[in-house]
Amino acid sequence: MSGPAPTPGPLCPRCGAPHGEDQEYCLDCGYRLRPPAGAFGRLSAAWQQRFGWYPGDWIWPVLFGLLIAIAGATAAIVLADAGSGKGPIVATEGGPPHAPTTAPATATVALPTVPGGTPSGPAKTATVPPPATRTAPRPGALTAWPATQSGYTVVLESLPSSGGRSLAVERARAASRAGLPQVGVLDSSRYSSLHPGYYVVFSGIYSSRAEAERARAAVGVKGFGAAYTRQITR
Repeated sequence: MSGPAPTPGPLCPRCGAPHGEDQEYCLDCGYRLRPPAGAFGRLSAAWQQRFGWYPGDWIWPVLFGLLIAIAGATAAIVLADAGSGKGPIVATEGGPPHAPTTAPATATVALPTVPGGTPSGPAKTATVPPPATRTAPRPGALTAWPATQSGYTVVLESLPSSGGRSLAVERARAASRAGLPQVGVLDSSRYSSLHPGYYVVFSGIYSSRAEAERARAAVGVKGFGAAYTRQITR
């Protein structure tokens, strides 16, 4: 009689082929029979016990990357929902009602008394026009000395008439642009108080010498240190 059949060794969980106790890979399908040591080894052993097969160590990096992707997508969704939320719209109370804009002030003008027997009408109102705005002279503008007025002025320069009036006008415009008041040019031959033969560049028309002296001090600050006061008479 033949003896009992030998007991087959352990079988490969993937293909069912027998293998030795200390065999690491299946010789038929290449399946890893003995999991490696460490964390991956413990995970692969638990996988085999749970599912009866093991796809390979590549599964763990894939699963880890998938978990990171899921966590990142979840965080992005949560942040987007938090950023898109808007607070409730709160209605604010209006301020106190504004007083109506008043019409321009008008002055009441009393009309003369109406003779007896003539029906008198209601008092009429006339709108007072605003005061006229005085326009400041533009820089470089020149002032003419009044024909019938005598007074005092500040002489900036006296230029010989032989040089022509245009040079005197040019100096006067420069002084006007520098901010000096009432700058103009006089022909000294037309005034008894001046030496003839000169074009006189002046600044200011004053009724007294004291006023002219005060103006001369201000003119000196602007760079006309040689200026002096002079009376202007016909």
